[in-house]
Amino acid sequence: MPEVAIIVEFETLEGAEPEFLRIMQDHAQRTLDEEEGCLRFEVYKPIDEDGAPIPNRVMIDELYADQAAVESHHLNPRMSAFRLIVDPLLKSRKRLVARAIAEREMEQGILPSELNAANDD
Repeated sequence: MPEVAIIVEFETLEGAEPEFLRIMQDHAQRTLDEEEGCLRFEVYKPIDEDGAPIPNRVMIDELYADQAAVESHHLNPRMSAFRLIVDPLLKSRKRLVARAIAEREMEQGILPSELNAANDD
């Protein structure tokens, strides 16, 4: 089954961003540690075109092995307590869910035969 990505943009209430970031980073790490089907969980700080942080905005990018892993994540007993803690810190959230168009092969890294010997000293 294709992987499932979840991307969420959060807008925090004024002054709530530091606490939200702390909670979200902990949640991301715990999800990666506890949920085998979670392949990636990144927390991002959006920036404007000049590279300046956009106040009160946070984004997350999650990748799950399949839909069953997403459902397992939502059923995790931690989720209800997590929502009770973060919801009062938020002004809004925009959630996008996407399925991979094609399954990827696991990356094996660079094989020795693929190295360019011309770069050797």
